[in-house]
Amino acid sequence: MPDIKKTGLSLTEANKAIIMIHGRGATAESILSLVPHLNLTDYAILAPQANRNSWYPFGFMASDEGNKVALENSLQILEETWSKIKEANIPTENIILLGFSQGACLSLEFAARHGQRFKGVVAFTGGLIGEKLRPENYSGDFQGTPIFIGSSDRDFHVPAERIDESGKLLRKMGAEVTIKLFDDPDHTIREEEINWVNQNIFI
Repeated sequence: MPDIKKTGLSLTEANKAIIMIHGRGATAESILSLVPHLNLTDYAILAPQANRNSWYPFGFMASDEGNKVALENSLQILEETWSKIKEANIPTENIILLGFSQGACLSLEFAARHGQRFKGVVAFTGGLIGEKLRPENYSGDFQGTPIFIGSSDRDFHVPAERIDESGKLLRKMGAEVTIKLFDDPDHTIREEEINWVNQNIFI
């Protein structure tokens, strides 16, 4: 069973849930440090921990073969986290996926492989995973799910071109995608991004 940190309401109390996915080299506890800044007072909050603090070994646009085994294992960890929420009878349209950096990429990838109406997907600096995008990997209809992707317009790890390409694919799957690229070089989560998701997704 995956190591999942939990806070907020219990799954039996809550009618809404969020899965928060940390970045490379980080921890479940580190992504939970965002909780006080987000409107999550009535959510069950779950943060799975990656094996050895990394969801996959190479960059998210590296060789598919190199990342394949670790990526599949990480998607399975998310699947098991997701299953815990579904077992509590929380509807999919009340579930949010949120991640930063490597966790943002994983949140988009998991969502696109399970296209349906979510409450939202929040990707702080991320894009869909793969040496090149393979639409055949994805299926379903987001039915208007709001998806937010925020990043530097020149992030060292996540090219703006891949963010744009990911947004186009997600829109084709029926998502309402908002992309905000900031004129700075920082690999971080900005106050403007926090404010946007609080006003448009965590409502």
